[in-house]
Amino acid sequence: MLLTTLPIAFPEHFALNGPASPVLKALQSRYRVEPISVADAGELDHGRLLLMAQPQAQPPEDLVALDDWVRAGGRVLLFADPALEWPSDRPLGSLLRPPYAFADTGLLAHWGLRLQGPDQLGPAEVKIDGFALSTRSPGKVVATNHDCSIESGGFVARCRMGPGEATVIADADFLNSSSAVEGPSLDVLLIELARLER
Repeated sequence: MLLTTLPIAFPEHFALNGPASPVLKALQSRYRVEPISVADAGELDHGRLLLMAQPQAQPPEDLVALDDWVRAGGRVLLFADPALEWPSDRPLGSLLRPPYAFADTGLLAHWGLRLQGPDQLGPAEVKIDGFALSTRSPGKVVATNHDCSIESGGFVARCRMGPGEATVIADADFLNSSSAVEGPSLDVLLIELARLER
């Protein structure tokens, strides 16, 4: 399942005949991708693996459903960017524009995490899964309990919750298609999803 505001499943201007994004092509090489619009119980019943990439703020009842789903065995990979620099033609304030900062309404704190913004804006390199990723303004995650382990200098958090698991990555810009085609970004995406399937 895919829940995102980023132009991954559909281009920003909803052209049905446009080429698929590199991220979607990579996902479809391994998965049957089902876009969903909210993280409610009805949508989450469609699968056991969820990719959330810079989603809009979810209402409290959907956050409860998402948390229940994970604790019942669901697996989620969440890209939570505190300073998104993905270009968009949509005007500032548009509900269709990806949010500049991950819209956390209590989910991360409930999972025992705190998301921090970057020390400085601009190009950066981070290391994950043996790869050096080029990105922009990545954040950091900090654990506030013992359910989550922090890796890659705070770039990644891995949280076990009963039979379920959540991986939180403090960036989404590295998935931007202009860099994803040439670099290891798509490899990292598929590795992280495969890790959650174990």
